[in-house]
Amino acid sequence: MQKKELLKSIPAVNDFLAAPEAEEIIDEYSRDKFLQLLRKELDNIRSEILSSDFEVDNFNLNHLNVKYIINNIEKKLKIKSEAGLKKVINASGVIVHTNLGRSNLAAEALKKVLEIAENYSTLEFDLEKGERGYRYNKVKELLKDLTGAESAVVVNNNAAAVMLVLTALVQRKEVIIARGEMVEIGGSFRIPEVMENSGALLQEVGSTNRVYSADYVNDINENTGALIKVHTSNYRVQGFTHTVSSKELAETAHSHQLPLIEDLGSGILFDLSDYGLPYEPTVKEKIEAGIDVLTFSGDKLLGGPQAGIIAGKEQYISQIETHPLMRALRVDKMTLAALEETLKLYYDFEKAVKRIPTLNLITESSEVVKKRALKLESKINKKDAFKVELIKTAAKIGGGAYPLNKFDSYGLKLSLEQKSTEAFISELRKFETPVIARIQADKAIFDLKTVKDEEIELLADSINQVLAEVF
Repeated sequence: MQKKELLKSIPAVNDFLAAPEAEEIIDEYSRDKFLQLLRKELDNIRSEILSSDFEVDNFNLNHLNVKYIINNIEKKLKIKSEAGLKKVINASGVIVHTNLGRSNLAAEALKKVLEIAENYSTLEFDLEKGERGYRYNKVKELLKDLTGAESAVVVNNNAAAVMLVLTALVQRKEVIIARGEMVEIGGSFRIPEVMENSGALLQEVGSTNRVYSADYVNDINENTGALIKVHTSNYRVQGFTHTVSSKELAETAHSHQLPLIEDLGSGILFDLSDYGLPYEPTVKEKIEAGIDVLTFSGDKLLGGPQAGIIAGKEQYISQIETHPLMRALRVDKMTLAALEETLKLYYDFEKAVKRIPTLNLITESSEVVKKRALKLESKINKKDAFKVELIKTAAKIGGGAYPLNKFDSYGLKLSLEQKSTEAFISELRKFETPVIARIQADKAIFDLKTVKDEEIELLADSINQVLAEVF
């Protein structure tokens, strides 16, 4: 058969439209989408045949079969329709995984989000007065109670919080910051760029590893609007270092009638050192140290929804929440519902540790994780062609928190020998519920720290299915 004959053998569009298999696909995805992909598929076949290196004898004639082409179209339409947000199994061992949505919400928060999302609510309605209310009243009350701050307000993330604070308080004025605190917060977003876009003028002081109160004092002038401290929650400089404490810097700022702003990043409400974690300053400790305006995230160590929380002195918070930019950055009813319910759990910290997934995983013992790993191992269909081992792993919090700290954890290591580990991991990402694992020394690692009990059966099925196809 020659190229011309092959080209003539390509079915016509009407042949596909007449096929019963096409009718079902059109009903589900629409005629336009079906025809769009069909024409692309047929064009690809023509291009392949007409290419200079095409060999007729090597061409599979089944690829011109109507059912075969329709089947390909259906697969592509299904993949395209399922693109976007979907649930995954996180077997990476990173608890607050930025790319996988950070913190999972507590059951109480999920219930409240569903209730508020499917009904009208008191978002901005005062039941007592029967008139328009203020959406932040309840969350303000909760944050004041839990942090000791005079007031608080919430925006859509911590970068937005920092930008809003600087825009509202020190636009077109200088803000003094230690050179070693000019951090990048992930995704190529840098603190200096966020600050500069607020209209504030950054003034760096000190060296990368050492800064003193005198460095700040020496740079204060008539155009200075504030001092700012950025907690290096996503990295550490160790060795020959010196920083100025929040309390000392607050005294310096106040002696010059200036506010002290601090970006705490992954803010925590309670000290977790009793659970074996290094000391990290709590929000309340920062407020007590004299910070005038403090910003931190709602979806990292707090374990709530994505949000940027601003807490501090009433005189500054009132300026911030009445600024026009506040409306552009405000959070919606579902975020508020989730945040309120998460904060309520913190009134009883022992309850919070049990009920908030992020805290629960952080404080969970490695022996509990080991049981999950053993359960998964028992469900893997063993073959001589690959090796499955129970191993100790090092899980971490992620999300820019506790950068040097790792947890003893357990997982499974799969050695595929002559097969591609990258291809194996890639296939696991193609399931309806994708599996996200990691590769280490060309071995597939499944860290059970971040895998739920109820996900083990599905994880095992996914692994077994790919292994059966590979071997």
